[in-house]
Amino acid sequence: MDEFELIRRFFSAQPVQREDVLLGIGDDAALLHVPAAQELVVSTDTLVAGMHFPVNLSAEAVGHRALAVNLSDLAAMGAAPAWALLALTLPEVDEKWLEGFARGFFQLARRFNVALVGGNLARGALNITLSVHGFVPTGEALTRSGAHAGDHVFVTGCLGDAAAGLERLRAGVDAADADSGVRRFCFPEPRITAGLALRGIASAAIDVSDGFAADLGHILQASGVGARIAVASLPLSPALLRHVPREEAERLALSGGDDYELCFTVPPERMQRFESRKGMLDCPVTRLGEIIPEKTLRCMRTDATEWPLNTAGYKHF
Repeated sequence: MDEFELIRRFFSAQPVQREDVLLGIGDDAALLHVPAAQELVVSTDTLVAGMHFPVNLSAEAVGHRALAVNLSDLAAMGAAPAWALLALTLPEVDEKWLEGFARGFFQLARRFNVALVGGNLARGALNITLSVHGFVPTGEALTRSGAHAGDHVFVTGCLGDAAAGLERLRAGVDAADADSGVRRFCFPEPRITAGLALRGIASAAIDVSDGFAADLGHILQASGVGARIAVASLPLSPALLRHVPREEAERLALSGGDDYELCFTVPPERMQRFESRKGMLDCPVTRLGEIIPEKTLRCMRTDATEWPLNTAGYKHF
């Protein structure tokens, strides 16, 4: 079975059809229509087996993660997802693996109305590169650079579960019988609904992929400010606290990564609007602290001592 037959069998007959896709899979390139008064938001990411996910992770989870981590970038920009391009490199033809991958990918694509409009299939070490495209009304995109002193710092969902889940997977825990932490790693939830609801309210935003402290640090650097965070306020799930001591849970929450939650800031003058719209985020939200003029990140314990940030989160190099 050659690459063209593989594309026809596993990727051409997809569940999402969009009117703005004028020409999708099957030609040299896609023809796509960007609606009037909308800006195109584009992001790309690569997942490498053994680096970004365990080599024995299920194909369905790999397919889900490949799309989810890219959609998370759109969520952080306040963009509505539309299209995806997939470049998939496989060591060999494995029809069962491809079936699982396509199932995980398209189940998530259907939920967020994402059309796969093209890509590439090649032989080599397992590697998944995905580009996603979305729309945001002109001038309404969320960025990292808008935080100011006095803004409140928030995060969606819980932190640390996915990092703990990855550690358990590496220790040999069977993902099929594992706890919610393992599932949080295998099937992250992109906060698209939250990102859309935060347009016009958040002054800055980022998705938490490399670790909360590291990703908040990107906002601080881009905005030229600092932040003071209350470690005791970190949203830790009961499942995480059942598996590890609280101090370890706090470490995982601050620097573990793979949460794909949204960290964002809200100016005081927009807090009333934020409170009225909070229910539209479709997930829990926790206030962790505030933006300060001093260009540093201070994570404070309840005894007024500072948590030593020994890691800056995940880095490729």
